[in-house]
Amino acid sequence: MNAPTALPLIFHREVPTALIDALKSRFGERCSTALVVREQHGRDESAFAAVPPPSAVVFAESTQDVAEVVSLASAYSVPVIPFGVGSSLEGHLLAVQGGISLDVSRMNQVLSINAEDLTVTVQPGVTRKQLNEAVKFTGLFFPVDPGADATLGGMSATRASGTNAVRYGTMRENVLALEVVTASGDIIRTGTRAKKSAAGYDLTRLMVGSEGTLGVITEVTVKLYPLPEATSAAICSFPSIEAAVRSTIQIIQMGIPIARVELIDANTVRMVNAYAKLGLREEPMLLMEFHGSPTGVKEQAESVQEIASEFGGNSFEWATTPEERTRLWTARHNAYFAAIQSRPGCRSISTDTCVPISRLADCLLDSIVEADASGIPYFLVGHVGDGNFHFGYLIDPDNRAERETAEQLNHALVSRALSMEGTCTGEHGIGLHKMDFLVTETGDGAVNMMRALKRALDPKNIMNPGKIFTL
Repeated sequence: MNAPTALPLIFHREVPTALIDALKSRFGERCSTALVVREQHGRDESAFAAVPPPSAVVFAESTQDVAEVVSLASAYSVPVIPFGVGSSLEGHLLAVQGGISLDVSRMNQVLSINAEDLTVTVQPGVTRKQLNEAVKFTGLFFPVDPGADATLGGMSATRASGTNAVRYGTMRENVLALEVVTASGDIIRTGTRAKKSAAGYDLTRLMVGSEGTLGVITEVTVKLYPLPEATSAAICSFPSIEAAVRSTIQIIQMGIPIARVELIDANTVRMVNAYAKLGLREEPMLLMEFHGSPTGVKEQAESVQEIASEFGGNSFEWATTPEERTRLWTARHNAYFAAIQSRPGCRSISTDTCVPISRLADCLLDSIVEADASGIPYFLVGHVGDGNFHFGYLIDPDNRAERETAEQLNHALVSRALSMEGTCTGEHGIGLHKMDFLVTETGDGAVNMMRALKRALDPKNIMNPGKIFTL
């Protein structure tokens, strides 16, 4: 597997001056060719070496804006790369074939809240925190929480999930309908606010997870859920990673409806303590949250505590107030930033996999042994309730040997997950980094079917080209 620096530009398409002039004429100051703006939109949170930035950035404020940008780009056969907040981890935003970055962050309106039906429709630039602030007066909330304050458009495009997925599912289960601008500049709608439909192809599911390669999402309708009557959070330390994972497996297999169960290894706890000035026990740890009625939450918590104690879990620390829960979950949400700060100047080669829950311990423990033997600093967190976990290998970006070692670790980790009937990515997506693994996971036939869909819907290959697979 090549290191990120070895991933080549497929080819860099020239952006005609006439297209830039047309965009500036239509959008004025909302079309920027300033180098600093282009560079900001030509990178994400991945560890890839910089590629040339897009030739221009257009800040869209409406669906019609998006349609006009795509129509102009199509006329000149120039790539369009959608951009939200830039938090993706697999190189999704890199302009590997040049083109125009289409920033939808200003499309940030909550369009309609239908509390009676438990749905909400938003523009793609609305972030998850903004959405929950907008709907809190209804007694409802949106549960998909990838950690970063990502946009709903980006979360849909990458089929994101997060800490609540074990109970509430991922974006795949929670997106009901979309508005999408196609590669020709047409505006289509997929799905409805109804809970189910048997009407034709499921175009909503086709677009969710397509990573901007089939169209630009301009509206998203998602499910909402009632805020639980009672919520309790807890952390529990364990003598080993294996004990924490075995506890999680038993919790899930017994059907306890836990809302969140997150693993943090001792390395990461130390990093978080230093970063956030917390005093957590520097041992492998599970962070858990329980939702339901007061009686139900109490019963769930007691059952989990009993299971954890069988595996040496101790030092349960409970939190029932919002302030206490926020303090405990700070450890999880700050893990990435704490890790980066622990080695000044480093970059993280991040990867995630997901395996059947029965294989979680085997996959995770073997991967830890390899990471420890490598000498590369790393952090480990996991949405272990659904078999999903993340490694971040902290490398010196100028040290080729470290890059190669980190990529070897990544390759071994993903190969192990695939051998256990898991997936190469539970939630980060394919982007640039995992294209080879996609073929291994799904086979040539499935990838060729994806290519056929791409060619049919985007014959000029202008929608975020060079991602997921090559044509």
